[in-house]
Amino acid sequence: MIKYLIFVLFIVLSIHIAADASAADTTSGPFDHTHALYANVLGEYVKDGSVNYAGIKSDPDNLKNYLNQTSAITKEKFYTWTREQQLAFLINVYNAETMDIVQENYPVVSIKDIAKDSGGPWEQPVVQIFGENITLNALEHKIIRKNYPEPRIHFALVCAAKGCPVLIDKPYLGETLKDQLEDQTRVFLADTQKNSIDTKTKTLNLSPVFDWFSEDFVKESGSVIAFVNPYIGDDAGSDFKIEYTSYDWTLNDMQ
Repeated sequence: MIKYLIFVLFIVLSIHIAADASAADTTSGPFDHTHALYANVLGEYVKDGSVNYAGIKSDPDNLKNYLNQTSAITKEKFYTWTREQQLAFLINVYNAETMDIVQENYPVVSIKDIAKDSGGPWEQPVVQIFGENITLNALEHKIIRKNYPEPRIHFALVCAAKGCPVLIDKPYLGETLKDQLEDQTRVFLADTQKNSIDTKTKTLNLSPVFDWFSEDFVKESGSVIAFVNPYIGDDAGSDFKIEYTSYDWTLNDMQ
């Protein structure tokens, strides 16, 4: 009987050791640059830019497991990737962490309702990356914008509001990143509720995104007008004035 119990105990310990080794291999092995877990979340809960936060809240495992994957990536491993893989990773982390903070506080009318008394959602240290806990603002401004001078990121980073660019139903990928950013820029500028041109009054009506991050667009193209012109048919001259449209902070909720 004692030999039998020892044998059973040995088998149980072996299973646990194997499971622990498997988990360690997942963390230290190659990162899944298809972002498959996140792709599952987007495919199931995102449609036409709207997010089913209630659905995610009822079953957050894929989102949480994906964020566990991304949080395990070291800086050393990160910098072995191509710049496109790095930027795709960071955009996905930002959008996934934003979805996560919303679902954890859901239901809310606006993301701005979260943590109103402690700096708002963008000042909470919810992002686990490179062994640190940082804020969404730090991820966007101190890592992404600082190290990746690409103004089209502003049409990929989604702040969970209807005024934001739409959240696409697939992850950003290193090999398709340039095309995805270009597509998102065109989609955003084609949204006449956010952006439009009046040639009679020589007015560009643009989303406040172009005001908040004007320095990024100026650095890239010389001016905001020069940046948007290729996307609106080169119809705006330097004599056009810019007026900014209102920003809808209502949650991009499917409900």
